[in-house]
Amino acid sequence: MAFTEVILTANISSLGAEADIVKVRRGYARNFLLPNGKALEINSGSLRQINHLKAKRAEREAREVTAADELASKINKLSPVFTLDAGETGKAFGSVTAKDIHDRIVADLKLEDLPKHAVVLEKAIKESGEHTVAVKLHADVSAKLKLTVKINAPAPSARDADSDGDDVRKPRRRTSTAE
Repeated sequence: MAFTEVILTANISSLGAEADIVKVRRGYARNFLLPNGKALEINSGSLRQINHLKAKRAEREAREVTAADELASKINKLSPVFTLDAGETGKAFGSVTAKDIHDRIVADLKLEDLPKHAVVLEKAIKESGEHTVAVKLHADVSAKLKLTVKINAPAPSARDADSDGDDVRKPRRRTSTAE
């Protein structure tokens, strides 16, 4: 297997960030990275460009962290309330999932670019009360969302109100069809 070293000019999740020197297979570099402008071959000219790429990367990362900090402060101020219906025994139907929380954050803050997996929730919330959920916005920035889950108790049914508390069953009458 033949490998070559290239300088990345864009973020590639499986390889690295801008200005990183990475070792990749020659075919991948020749057929994808170089023609699409995502990498440069290592030579004297491209090594001089590395400082420009590093400055560009630092500026972009600073912008991303600043934007994530602003969003984190907005999320920390939110306190959404979720309501679950309950059965006759008081046990909740359904649960509050990470998708429900994500959708509420997007709707409340009118966001478009919050990643779907930003909400870190180990398991769905089924209990009432206050809960704190982590929202990971950036590798260095996360927010704490305090949410409240309430459970609606069912209204007593009409049958229960008419029975006066007597749970005695009346026997069925037998009808005879003999003539």
